[in-house]
Amino acid sequence: MRRFTESVRAGNSLTYHEMREATNAMFSEQIAGVDIANFLTALSIKGETTEEIAALVEVLRENATQIPVSSSIVFDNCGTGGDGSQSFNISTTCSFVLAGAGLKVAKHGNRSISSRTGSADVLEELGIALDFQPHEVDELLKSTNIAFLFAPHVHPKMKRIQVIRKSLGKPTIFNMIGPLTNPVSLSSQLVGVYRQDKLMDLADVLHRLGRKRAIVLTGAGGMDEASLAGDNHLVLMDDGDCIPFTLNAQEVGLSYAPLEAIRGGDAKDNAAILKSVLRGVPSPYLDTVLLNAGIGLFAAGVTSTINEGVHQARKSIQSGRALSIMKSVIAYSQNRKQLEMNA
Repeated sequence: MRRFTESVRAGNSLTYHEMREATNAMFSEQIAGVDIANFLTALSIKGETTEEIAALVEVLRENATQIPVSSSIVFDNCGTGGDGSQSFNISTTCSFVLAGAGLKVAKHGNRSISSRTGSADVLEELGIALDFQPHEVDELLKSTNIAFLFAPHVHPKMKRIQVIRKSLGKPTIFNMIGPLTNPVSLSSQLVGVYRQDKLMDLADVLHRLGRKRAIVLTGAGGMDEASLAGDNHLVLMDDGDCIPFTLNAQEVGLSYAPLEAIRGGDAKDNAAILKSVLRGVPSPYLDTVLLNAGIGLFAAGVTSTINEGVHQARKSIQSGRALSIMKSVIAYSQNRKQLEMNA
């Protein structure tokens, strides 16, 4: 591991095969935690290449719990984290809206690493289980259109690295690749990243991973979600072609709002915000979800424009479908817990 760190510190990028070797070394108990931390820090300072990102992602997916699903069309929407915005759980809220619009969503997420409340924290507050087994993921996708995959549960070998990430207290390559490591075979995806300079790189990696269509975006204000605060920068990857464009929320009929207007809080606060959005209560929180869900529906190819996607997202909420799906997943979790207690 140290030779890779020294090479990276000297300004050299690792080859695909070198990065695979370095990633496998990170899983070894023989490698000291401080050496892993130094390697991750050096990579972050140098700047990660497409080859390094792709190699890391592929090794992580090879070591993840395998989750075969019946549907060949499955979507995920996930931000990388690391933007420091302290916003509410936008992508988690959006996932229910997308499911209500008919998409099958395998939502990959984690507890908070560099933010106040992660997706797993808010799901737990809602009463949704974090340890679904592979067959349960498939059952949920069939019955509710949505299943949640808690990263530490589906990536058990990452436990030690998670501790190291937490101790560093700053974004690393893992913040960028979290959404890419979903063990479900996805047909399309929406990925938000706090670093605009990585949009093309991540779009290229998504193509290499077999996505037919995807959008990678950096929101106005450097968010890892689209925001109402100005121009959002996006790259559409369509069958290998990468098309950059910008989008302002006002172009799709939504009003400007500063980043401060979508601040979240702890898990209890964010769960309350999520429920208010799914009930359709007017607010910048709602408009932010409509924007991101609209982009998600366009990314999945469900709609031909983002404007149409926003319209379909609004219908998902106004019809009550999004809220109903949330309640169904909670009920599934509660029934499962009761069965375990009675066993």
